[in-house]
Amino acid sequence: MSQEEAHHPTAKQYFRIAMVLSVITAIEVGIFYLEFLGYWMIPILVVLSTGKFALVAMYYMHLRYEHRLFSYLFVTGVVLATVVISALVALFSFGIGRW
Repeated sequence: MSQEEAHHPTAKQYFRIAMVLSVITAIEVGIFYLEFLGYWMIPILVVLSTGKFALVAMYYMHLRYEHRLFSYLFVTGVVLATVVISALVALFSFGIGRW
């Protein structure tokens, strides 16, 4: 096994991660049907989705095993996209951008 292969997940780890992602997805689907949560459903689903996104980025995109620069570039892009989308939602939900 080369040094590069030693730092990447094994098939067993990929399977575990897939099972964790499946369980989180099942929890998200279950939460969708809990009407008593009301508007709390949205932040709960955002947190669960963020956790799934982090797992996928770390393991399936191999960011956990690469140089930190790649992680910083990736996170910077995600943060920038989140800020732009949030600004657009705020812009159009408060009527500022309406013609």
